[in-house]
Amino acid sequence: MSIDAAGAAFLEVNNFADWREAARELLRAGVPPEAVTWSRPGADDLFSGATPVAGPPDNAAIPSNQTKAAPHLPRSLMEMLARAACFRDPDRWAFLYRVVWRWTQGEHEVQSPADPDGGRLHAMVKAVRREEHDMHAYIRFRERPVDAGPPRFVAWFEPRHDVLPQVAEHFVARMGKVSWMIATPDASVLWDGATLHNTGPLMSSAADLDDAGEALWLTYYRSIFNPARVNAQLMQSHIPARFWKNLPEGAIVPSLVSQAELGARKIGQVQAVGAKRGATTIPISAEKAQPDREQPSKLDECRRCELWQYATQAVPGEGSKRAPIMIVGEQPGDQEDLAGKPFVGPAGKLLDQVFAQAEVDRKAIYLTNAVKHFKWEPRGKRRLHKTPVQREIEACHYWLEKELAAVKPKVIVAMGATALKSVMRKGTVALKDFLGRPVRVDGCWVVTIYHPSYVLRVPDEASKHEAFAVMVKGLKLAQELLERPDAPSPP
Repeated sequence: MSIDAAGAAFLEVNNFADWREAARELLRAGVPPEAVTWSRPGADDLFSGATPVAGPPDNAAIPSNQTKAAPHLPRSLMEMLARAACFRDPDRWAFLYRVVWRWTQGEHEVQSPADPDGGRLHAMVKAVRREEHDMHAYIRFRERPVDAGPPRFVAWFEPRHDVLPQVAEHFVARMGKVSWMIATPDASVLWDGATLHNTGPLMSSAADLDDAGEALWLTYYRSIFNPARVNAQLMQSHIPARFWKNLPEGAIVPSLVSQAELGARKIGQVQAVGAKRGATTIPISAEKAQPDREQPSKLDECRRCELWQYATQAVPGEGSKRAPIMIVGEQPGDQEDLAGKPFVGPAGKLLDQVFAQAEVDRKAIYLTNAVKHFKWEPRGKRRLHKTPVQREIEACHYWLEKELAAVKPKVIVAMGATALKSVMRKGTVALKDFLGRPVRVDGCWVVTIYHPSYVLRVPDEASKHEAFAVMVKGLKLAQELLERPDAPSPP
């Protein structure tokens, strides 16, 4: 270590032990981080070829009047520094010294993730731990021929960080006295059964490995590969792409996945199933395969979907229990959710105007919604309507069926696409295909009109009047259909 008259220093560091000794001397001399230039020997190093800071020809001793006692760091911080030193970063030594310097200056928050340097330190430690875990999981040892001599097993790995020493200790504990070697692009470790040897790089790639038993492993892997359950995206998320090239099975997985997508998924187990004795497997729908569960008897107790968690209350239908016409909307709005009654908000007021124009008595019909709980999303202090998805519509159809069975309407008026999906029991319907065109569903007429909230949202007045007229015309048609319940649907 060289320290010039201005207190600047230039150091070469090979490993954490070198850095620790150098940092201890620098702290004793009171050299701040900005006055230190750290370097790691090697032609590919960031600082290779840099001109050292001018100083004495030989490593000058630090004057005794400038030295201080060696600082004492907590064990937890030292463990973090040791692990972070494995993180490959050109300025890791300078960064670690800055962390230590700040700690000795009383800035103990440097160890906290909330501190900028502390956050970076924690991220480095996390990345190194992750690399150690991946190396434990994805190293594949190949067995060498017996006449080749030790080591018996050899593995190749390309780590992102300098974790080979601690990973080697893991395999020493796991593999007993069996000899093995782990090679990486930068270094190798060799265990002879009693001593761990560290050397430079001894291999250039996994292609240098040859395992006579690998063919047997690949045959086994093919036999346990189930094309009916393959999930390529899940496999890629569980095993990062950089590991596949060094895994023996990595060479055959793409073709196995491709075969599954081309049809092997459908026939993967046909032969095995056909060879079994006993009754033939009978196909059954997913709904019928569900176990019998006790259904809720009260709407307030409904937990068939998650919407109940965010609504004030369930909003049941309202009206005459023997009404010949049932009007089905989408879902309660904000005011309906608070009041517990359907169509009492702005959409309800517009619907009353439609009733008046069509000469329909609101008390003589039954009003309800396809979905009984208010689905919303926050927007400032307001709760804005959010359209229910298909699974929520299907979950709430249980209650609509009960209402249909109790009221037995002759005509159902579906207001909007959500109501039409629920009444028709279809996941995809086009509202425009049913406007003004009544159809028969389970012996009941279904008339489709716009939802009143659509009329309220239309920006221009001409479109508002047109949509309003469609609603009036639809209600009038519903009353006309009461007189001809058995007539066929118009073309």
